[in-house]
Amino acid sequence: MPNKARNDFVQTVLNRYNDITIKALLSFLPAKEPSRYLYDLLPSYPERPGKGLRPGLCIATCKAFGGDISSSLQSAVAIEMFHNAFLVHDDVEDGSQFRRGSPALHTQYGTGIAINVGDALMVQSLRPLMANLSTLGPKLTWQIFSEIEYMVSQSVEGQAMELGWVRDNSLDIIEDEYLRMILKKTCWYTCTSPFRIGALIATGGSINLNRFNRFGFYVGAAFQIQDDILNLIGDDAKYGKEIGGDIWEGKRTMMLIHTLQACSETEKERIRLFLLTPRSNRVESDVRWVQSIMSKYESIEFAIKNAQQLAGAALREFYVAFGDIPDSADKKFIHDIILYMIEREL
Repeated sequence: MPNKARNDFVQTVLNRYNDITIKALLSFLPAKEPSRYLYDLLPSYPERPGKGLRPGLCIATCKAFGGDISSSLQSAVAIEMFHNAFLVHDDVEDGSQFRRGSPALHTQYGTGIAINVGDALMVQSLRPLMANLSTLGPKLTWQIFSEIEYMVSQSVEGQAMELGWVRDNSLDIIEDEYLRMILKKTCWYTCTSPFRIGALIATGGSINLNRFNRFGFYVGAAFQIQDDILNLIGDDAKYGKEIGGDIWEGKRTMMLIHTLQACSETEKERIRLFLLTPRSNRVESDVRWVQSIMSKYESIEFAIKNAQQLAGAALREFYVAFGDIPDSADKKFIHDIILYMIEREL
């Protein structure tokens, strides 16, 4: 059973740091021409209800290591702005119909405008990083830039792996390949980089940042697998995206990979033909059939077990990353968010 008190605490902290981040983020967005098809659209995704996980982890880590919100806020804003740019582009690449409970940007304004808005958010994310120069100094600012450059490189490499699997209709992916993909696409920019950047700022660069790498992987992987599970069996109103959207899009989730390994050759061939069909030509009855095959081979239960094991590994690794600093509300938040991630409502 989920621990309500713990999860309420985590949600309260996330909400507080998210509100602070979004307010600061919006202040960095220009209000100028061309407005109608560019600058007026930049706040679209940031203003929609979101978890605020990435800036929350950055700010909380900074505070846990003795820093403050003001020193980490601009970096947290940059990470969140990159995240929203990725979402705009991801929705185009995946053909997603909804984002955070509303129509995806490209379904409202067209693919070209959406891509350009994503590009603009990428560019604007440099502004808060440049603003660090006056508050953190050139050395620390450059170190943060280096962290961000690596984070973005890992993310696009992971995205390339996933898009390539869809393009080539790959059916023989194994779990290790999937975990490597989410290490790159999800874990670095969702968890590892926010941890590293928060601690970097708080300590002025005097800490070995590699202590966060394994922890960030375990937390990020558990988060991604749980997110994929919610895509199949979550509450549509709470999830905020298209339930079953990963099947419609042909994403190689842990559940699909497990199903392809377990199913019969006849079933695998039908899945292959389904995945070969363009999304616009796929039909709901086939999507439901794929989900029924996942259920037949208990692929969702398999993924839930893996997410729980990763969360257990994250709880152990937490003490490597954060064990030698004093207890605080922010340290507790980072510890508690591990179980919060896999207990999000189904």
